[in-house]
Amino acid sequence: MQTVQHVIEFLGTFAFAISGIRHAAACRFDWFGGFVCGVCVAIGGGTLRDVMLGVVPFWMTSPFYIICTLLAQVFVILFARSLKRLDNAWFVFDTLGLALFTIAGLQKTLDCGHAMWVAILMGCITGSAGGVIRDIFLNRTPLIFRKEIYAMASIVGGILYWLLLLSNAGVALASAVTFVFICLVRALAMKYHISLPQLRLEEGEEP
Repeated sequence: MQTVQHVIEFLGTFAFAISGIRHAAACRFDWFGGFVCGVCVAIGGGTLRDVMLGVVPFWMTSPFYIICTLLAQVFVILFARSLKRLDNAWFVFDTLGLALFTIAGLQKTLDCGHAMWVAILMGCITGSAGGVIRDIFLNRTPLIFRKEIYAMASIVGGILYWLLLLSNAGVALASAVTFVFICLVRALAMKYHISLPQLRLEEGEEP
């Protein structure tokens, strides 16, 4: 179980770091700025989760995660042209990171002995908080507040994970199915432009 969680956190860190660095590159950040943005996306959600759970933040237990972010930066620099030709490359890595970190958040919270509803919320925080920090750094309204099915994909994925565990599907199977489900929900939402309804004020009403 612990080994599976470490693998998921590593893959999620790499995927999210690439997503953050790609966004930084689009804003013409330098290499250091790109690395900072990549780190914030990669460890931001997990750090907030661990602080709320009262445990040592996962990236402080090993330099592996910082090294992983460095590798992601090297990957983006070396394959910048290839990634540029893939218009939705950032979307792919962002989706992979969301799915992987949602599962990591679910598993770690359950390992700490918390209820499943807490695990679902922590899974969402783990998967989406890093993106919020990234968008604040880039002076944007956070993606999860304005369009697309993002955090909701994480929450519904967490509910699916819970149902699978209740049916005795096993952690490995539950993780695999939840991963595919979250990625599928994100892909369908992007393809068909599905989003939650926007809040609107009455005409003439001041915010």
